[in-house]
Amino acid sequence: MKHVYFDNAATTPMRDEVINSIAEVMKTNFGNPSSSHSFGRASKSLIEQSRKAIANHLNVSAGEIIFTSGGTEADNLVLISTVKDLNVKHIITSKIEHHAVLHTVEKLQKQFELQVSYVKLNADGTIDFSHLEMLLQNEVKTLVSLMHINNEIGGILDLKRVASLCKANNALFHSDAVQSVGHYKLDLQDVPIDFLAASAHKFHGPKGVGFAFIRKNSALQPLIIGGEQERGLRAGTESVHNIVGLESALTLAYQNLEKETLYVTELKEYFIDKIKKEISGVKFNGLSDNLDKSTYTLVNVCLPITPEKAAMLLFQLDLKGIACSKGSACQSGSSQKSHVLTEILSNEDLEKPSIRFSFSIFNTKEEIDYVVGILKEFSEGI
Repeated sequence: MKHVYFDNAATTPMRDEVINSIAEVMKTNFGNPSSSHSFGRASKSLIEQSRKAIANHLNVSAGEIIFTSGGTEADNLVLISTVKDLNVKHIITSKIEHHAVLHTVEKLQKQFELQVSYVKLNADGTIDFSHLEMLLQNEVKTLVSLMHINNEIGGILDLKRVASLCKANNALFHSDAVQSVGHYKLDLQDVPIDFLAASAHKFHGPKGVGFAFIRKNSALQPLIIGGEQERGLRAGTESVHNIVGLESALTLAYQNLEKETLYVTELKEYFIDKIKKEISGVKFNGLSDNLDKSTYTLVNVCLPITPEKAAMLLFQLDLKGIACSKGSACQSGSSQKSHVLTEILSNEDLEKPSIRFSFSIFNTKEEIDYVVGILKEFSEGI
């Protein structure tokens, strides 16, 4: 049986070079980075070298990179601290954000006197900028939280435009950039964003590590209390090997960005052309088939399959060795429909199966041929 992994938006396989760098650190740099002896200093040095390299990739200062357990913690740190410690009274977000943002905002709204506004969405999942501008006409301290690339439908937010609007209206701007860091170059001097979240396992790095970019002098306070690690913003002994793995993965991603972007873009284009030819009536959710307005790493398709067959589709694809998803991996096992697609699809299309296929440098056109062939069988009722 073939095995095809088309769920790279959920997590990516690690590069061999990253695995080797992690293994080397685990073998030779086991000292606690907070210890003052040579073993501790060696580990601390690796962390700071990694921090500086990551900061250079984003054109920020090393002190603005705070290591976390991943994107969810980074999102939580920013959202909770801005409300508790920076006196944010109003959060503007959208209903198609990752649950790390949505659920945190919902909890904060219950705990504090917090106004929450959801920016209107266009039919393709893009935000209504006129409505965002109107929502920003608010005299209370405001935080805007909008993701750079939607993890289900791949739409790309114009970060610079949002950041400029926030700046003009004295609002703070946070973005979950988990699907874009490592896939797109980000110059955070050019884009005046205040906070950003990233996760290593989305760009061929290890799970359990990520970082928050926190603009200097933000006055954010820690979410996890204890020691003075991470400039006092994130207590707990740092996972040295994972931090080195994160930096290794990010450096390799940006060193090879042009070549690898072209390769994965060609895969996406091939998938779109192939499925259009083979399956009549297939639709693409959001702008995921638009190569200019969506990320090159994923496509979200609505298949012309009856609800009865749709119920078992992912299971049947898994039996054929195909890994893909109906939405965010964080919702796996839930019987609820995707909250993202619920916002943008008609009731008729919501009854049909929508599947996210996401690609990486480790995929091939031959795999696409196999997957589309299997999907064609299902759509024809074979």
